[in-house]
Amino acid sequence: MAALPNFLHFLTIDEAARKYGLDLSWLHDLIERGKIRAGVIAGETIVSEEEVIEKLQREAEKAQRAETSGLRKEDLPEYRMHTRWIGVGIGINEAAKEYRIPYVTIYQWMNSGIIRKLGRQGQKVLLDRADVAYCAEIYHKNGAKGRKLFNSDGTPYKLKRES
Repeated sequence: MAALPNFLHFLTIDEAARKYGLDLSWLHDLIERGKIRAGVIAGETIVSEEEVIEKLQREAEKAQRAETSGLRKEDLPEYRMHTRWIGVGIGINEAAKEYRIPYVTIYQWMNSGIIRKLGRQGQKVLLDRADVAYCAEIYHKNGAKGRKLFNSDGTPYKLKRES
């Protein structure tokens, strides 16, 4: 007997939910967003079993990345090498010149909370020098104009192809 070509395997949406312990609304959402292929045969909605498995694997990988990336910026080696500067103030202009980073970039990091603002000294806004030094470390290692460098929690941003 000749070998059959690789056929896609389909399950009814109810079978897929039961077999893989999934919520029906999650599967319906994936179908609506075009994330998995589906069809209707004899009034039953069917889904591609391979695509359901792929989606589950991607979700599991995403959850694992989130668990393992539980580090705070303060736990990273790039930050720890500058801990002697924690609580030491530096003005934005001074930081821009000393660390060779555009003033606007440092200002944006301050506004987004990546660099802590310690207070003021007259008109001068004082930033935490440890945060500035850490950001400069990441900036000079990974920086490119217009490229996102940090997640909202201050940890370095990684492109999907890097993870």
